[in-house]
Amino acid sequence: MKRRDFLKTSALAGASLTMARQAPAVLAASPNETVRVAVMGVNSRGDALAQSVAKTPGAEVVTVCDVDERTIGRCIDHVVEIQERAPKGVRDLRRVLDDPDVDALVIAAPDHWHAPAAILAMKAGKHVYLEKPGSHNPREGEWLTEAQQRYGRLVQMGNQQRSAPRSIEIIQRIREENLIGQVYYAKCWYANTRGSIGRGQPAAVPDWLDYELWQGPAPRRPYQDNLIHYNWHWFWHWGTGEINNNAAHELDICRWALGVDYPTRVTSTGGRYHYDDDWECTDTQTAGFEFEGNKNIVWEGRSCSGFPVMERGRGSRIHGTEGTVVIDRGGYAVYDRRNQLIEASFRNQTDAGLDTRGGGPLTDIHLVNFFDAIRTGASLRSPIAEGQKSVLLCHLGNIAQRTTGALDLDPTNGHILGHDDAMALWSRTYEPGWAPTVD
Repeated sequence: MKRRDFLKTSALAGASLTMARQAPAVLAASPNETVRVAVMGVNSRGDALAQSVAKTPGAEVVTVCDVDERTIGRCIDHVVEIQERAPKGVRDLRRVLDDPDVDALVIAAPDHWHAPAAILAMKAGKHVYLEKPGSHNPREGEWLTEAQQRYGRLVQMGNQQRSAPRSIEIIQRIREENLIGQVYYAKCWYANTRGSIGRGQPAAVPDWLDYELWQGPAPRRPYQDNLIHYNWHWFWHWGTGEINNNAAHELDICRWALGVDYPTRVTSTGGRYHYDDDWECTDTQTAGFEFEGNKNIVWEGRSCSGFPVMERGRGSRIHGTEGTVVIDRGGYAVYDRRNQLIEASFRNQTDAGLDTRGGGPLTDIHLVNFFDAIRTGASLRSPIAEGQKSVLLCHLGNIAQRTTGALDLDPTNGHILGHDDAMALWSRTYEPGWAPTVD
């Protein structure tokens, strides 16, 4: 979608759907100036984000940061195919944040780096575009919101569907026009056919990798050969499992449609069923979330069984007293109570690249919104305080799964009630000198 088309379409979002703007920030540039951007973590998703930034009017990639020297050169090559000036390549994020020429940091590093890097960036006066989940645990989500309010930077979470014109349109109609009556239940899902990660072996750190910096805030563990670059997702020490890898998108759509914030109860069943290997998280999970007002959301995740639901590998169903809406990244379909299709609106070309690694049109327009907020004061589509409410559902699903399978919660903030073992997973330990702080 071209920039001018997005700006026209953005009017679809009514005031009641535009989330409250974050605390006032000193804008990095005037509406006519360029936002200078550094991108952290450019092996896959970050490489796609760097290319999206480079082609966005009013933005320029000035620095590429990664602990893998091979990916730095590859990303720079991709960026210079789009913009005139080549960005610098840097390994250490701290050197990036010392640079006064950087206005904003895009973070696509592993999950254990998300919140610590974002908080360091805000302290350094940088605005932040933070890939989901944005936090490794619930306490980090709270710190992110506290830091955003304390330092007054803009922080957009990378749940791109919040900027999808058709999603904005249909959520507005569900919530403001009672399109399907009173909504009370939502079901979302993700299905894939991931393979085994095997049994990792201790190995020498490759010469292209700064493993010390890769670990960063996480307590030190020896290097093993089945961890980097992607399989860290499935180890609790660094990753947050499939529910945060993908339900952070779909649960967000369901929560948005139902107009709910924090649940009163969460349940989870599942396990690692498909392979016998090092994978610690679930590959099969059903998590349920109960909210005040008789509203309920269910997540079904299948990492290793890709059989689709409603011919879709991922998506959401919103159920109301007068019908049902199916929403995915391509658009939506509306059904009446007799299950008859009333209307549908889908893009001609689906955003096939919008997985955990690729880019695509929704990434482009979500970044446009971020840069417009920096340059003109426009409202963010997914400010961090709102985005972390959806991520908290994912964390709570994991905590329930790892403890007793069911947790009672405080509906004012999502805190776990009467369960010390579960609350022990609310945060984590950090490598000395790396613990996030909000001063």
